[in-house]
Amino acid sequence: MITAFSQPLTLASELKEMKKMKSVLRFGMVTDAHYADRDKWGTRFYRESVLKMRECIDFMNQRRVDFLIELGDFKDEDTPPLEHNTLKYLDAIEAVFQQADARRYHVLGNHDLDSISKSQFLSRIRNSGFSRALNYYSFDINGVHLIVLDANYRSDGLDYDHGNFDWKDSSLPPEQIRWLKKDLAAAHGPVIVFVHQQLCGEDRFTVKNAAAVRAVLEESGQVLAVFQGHHHSGGYELINRIHYYTLKALVDGSGAENNAYAVVDVNADNSLVITGYRRAESRDLNRPAHMPRP
Repeated sequence: MITAFSQPLTLASELKEMKKMKSVLRFGMVTDAHYADRDKWGTRFYRESVLKMRECIDFMNQRRVDFLIELGDFKDEDTPPLEHNTLKYLDAIEAVFQQADARRYHVLGNHDLDSISKSQFLSRIRNSGFSRALNYYSFDINGVHLIVLDANYRSDGLDYDHGNFDWKDSSLPPEQIRWLKKDLAAAHGPVIVFVHQQLCGEDRFTVKNAAAVRAVLEESGQVLAVFQGHHHSGGYELINRIHYYTLKALVDGSGAENNAYAVVDVNADNSLVITGYRRAESRDLNRPAHMPRP
């Protein structure tokens, strides 16, 4: 039985390069922990997610990131689902996540609502700087505007609730899109967006009205990137000068070598450097042409 994972080795040269980078904002991200006290299914090793998350938290504390965000599917459920158990799994993984020294934020994923409601999930997590957790919201750190979206709505506009949804049917309702437009209009400086489901692509992982959401992001002229989870294998697309990066899932694979998390540096010229650890992919993203230098 695995009781602990060792951290990835910290190379002096890596730390030296990170210090030289002089980014205006550095944040950590992790996604798709799917924690549950249940046997593995396929490539998903549910019980190991607590240990993997602890490694991630220790690593982010060492890196002294400005904030840490998880991109959804934080917990999972039993088969058949038992509400009291899924709440225990949520409490367990949240207790680990809250050990991060930096500010902490959550994105709602479909599995977060598989046997509980949004209100139940939100009542048991904490987002830094908010008196109560919201399903979509925004905040500012070091001159960068950060937006968290919630695509956990059915096409008929109803909330995902106690598994009453098809995970392939996700959307942003009109009310949230109106909020997004208003929030972007009031934003100063570069913008980064976080969401669980895909805003790029055209498959079952993609939000049904993704094209409409992308149009709002493009119209603002301020959005640098969208960071996503959901598609466990990860991915990257550049669409109309906005970067769409999908982080690989933490839950897939056994052992420390199959962990996945990343550190993102936002630089003064609006370029982004993604440093992936374990299975997560690294990318050096140049400043989009439409974004002016500050």
